[in-house]
Amino acid sequence: MPNLGLLFDVDGPLASPITRSVVTRSILHDLVNLARGGVPISFITGRSDAFIAEQIVAPLLDEGLADALAVGGAGMFGVFEKGATWAPITSDGMGEVIVDTSVAIPAPAVDAVRVLVETHFSDVVFFDETKRAMISVEQRTEVSADAFHARQQEFDDAAFDIMVAHGLGIRQHDGGRQREAADSTGAVPFRIDPTIISTDVESVLLDKDRGAQRSLAYLATFGRLPRRWRSVGDSRSDHKMADHLHAAGYEVAHVDVRPSDGILERDYPVITIDDKIHDEAGASFLAHWVKQLALG
Repeated sequence: MPNLGLLFDVDGPLASPITRSVVTRSILHDLVNLARGGVPISFITGRSDAFIAEQIVAPLLDEGLADALAVGGAGMFGVFEKGATWAPITSDGMGEVIVDTSVAIPAPAVDAVRVLVETHFSDVVFFDETKRAMISVEQRTEVSADAFHARQQEFDDAAFDIMVAHGLGIRQHDGGRQREAADSTGAVPFRIDPTIISTDVESVLLDKDRGAQRSLAYLATFGRLPRRWRSVGDSRSDHKMADHLHAAGYEVAHVDVRPSDGILERDYPVITIDDKIHDEAGASFLAHWVKQLALG
């Protein structure tokens, strides 16, 4: 078994942020080759299990994932909604999805944000009905990034007000901007997190380090874990995958496929792929390791 394990964010490194799907065929081919070669792989994403099943798992099965997992024997896992839900990925596809209801946003608040989208923002965004624990409102694919970003702050402010009206503590964070409103206990249990294609409303307990911890626990059931790991993502929060691996004593480097946000300083290497970004960088990263491990 090769001394390598991989943790991937999905939007950016694998799925195009424009089409929201895997458009580079080599990405699927190389993921299957790595699985066949015994590399443990986990997808740690804010996306729902339904999105990953359709846009990642189904194309991988078409590419030969079932046979690859049977031969490689290292395991594949999915952590969705930044750790609120998770499932094994097997030769039969997506396994049973587990939901951590303790971090779910209450239904009345979810319903109120849905109505907000339908009545005031449906021209630029849609409400993601596949989420089980968090709220995601995503830029419509026919809408330009400029048009979406011009309205995003307005939506974020309105969503903030809804959460406060429902008695929930909220933390809003976008780069250096934060806003908080404590609930009656003084806690701040939820945050509003704007991204380049969406705004998420989620528990503050959810993040990529939580996903990394859960992934390692599952992948370890297949045998001894490799000491060398790479995490791959397109946002600052994705570094938390590598943060957890580093703190746990693994040899790790993080691959940033959208370094325009600024390279974070860490006690482990942070890598960029020449001048490539997003899924072009992800494809190059995968091709490198397929070649390095002689799995192509």
